[in-house]
Amino acid sequence: MTADPIPEPFDDERWTALIDDERGVVHRREIPASYAGHARREVRAKRWQRVGRDVFVVHNGPLTPEQRALAALKIAPAGSALSGLTAASIDGLSGFDPAEVHVTLPCGYRRLKLAGVVEHFSRFLSSSDIHPLRRPRRTRPARSLLDSASWASSDQHARAILLAGVQQGLVSAQQLSDALPGRGPCARHALIAETLDDAQGGIQSVPEWRFAAIIRTYALPEPSRQLVRQRPDGRSYLDAGWDEYALYAEVDGMGHLEARRWEADIDRANEIVISSGVLLRFTSYAVRHRAEAVASTLIRALMARGWPGP
Repeated sequence: MTADPIPEPFDDERWTALIDDERGVVHRREIPASYAGHARREVRAKRWQRVGRDVFVVHNGPLTPEQRALAALKIAPAGSALSGLTAASIDGLSGFDPAEVHVTLPCGYRRLKLAGVVEHFSRFLSSSDIHPLRRPRRTRPARSLLDSASWASSDQHARAILLAGVQQGLVSAQQLSDALPGRGPCARHALIAETLDDAQGGIQSVPEWRFAAIIRTYALPEPSRQLVRQRPDGRSYLDAGWDEYALYAEVDGMGHLEARRWEADIDRANEIVISSGVLLRFTSYAVRHRAEAVASTLIRALMARGWPGP
């Protein structure tokens, strides 16, 4: 009978490298046999802390957000992944530092019951949703942002997350749109779809009848549509305008936040001011969901320029 091979010694240098790689968070199965006694002594002496049944942190102080995320992932069952704003932040999303760690588990498992960790359960978590190489294991940026929007505390927060992800170059609006059907049923599905439309265009993302409906409902004078204005470097277009009142309106989607579009929009607004006109700007979200506020602004602007009122 062939003898079992002698395990390769696990020296201090390799152990230190492991601790560094795992940010001081280790699962029981990652601790080599030659260090098992050392681990037990550290836990008994309370120099290490146990997080969950089989996960240890090699210090006794508060966990950093990164350590809490790694601990949650090591406690979670196979197939789990960091998700939502936690995953998106690791991949570079800025301005939305999550107060809690988000982790998605396959359906059918118990909650982790770890302080500062929010568990989500999904039947729609396939290999296309999780990056095969990145560590720690986490959802891809498109899925992370869609989840974050679905779990956000408000509609405004949901929209901000999606638009920031596109603006910061984490994903394209098209990638988000492609990933949405695979996300499965989720809260704010319609709002998310609208926001992705906004991220890909301005007035083109808003059905023309919505702006026209505001005009009709509040008995405003009919504007001219898609006005052409001559600029020194060529022609430019305005979404709507009332020449007799020198008042013009633009509906902004995400495209207006891009640097080159932003510069062009500023130049266009300046040309209007030079010609003694006024340019009002509305978000496509406002045209869809805040019609009364849009109408109020238009009425006050028109009346300030001589319109007798509705």
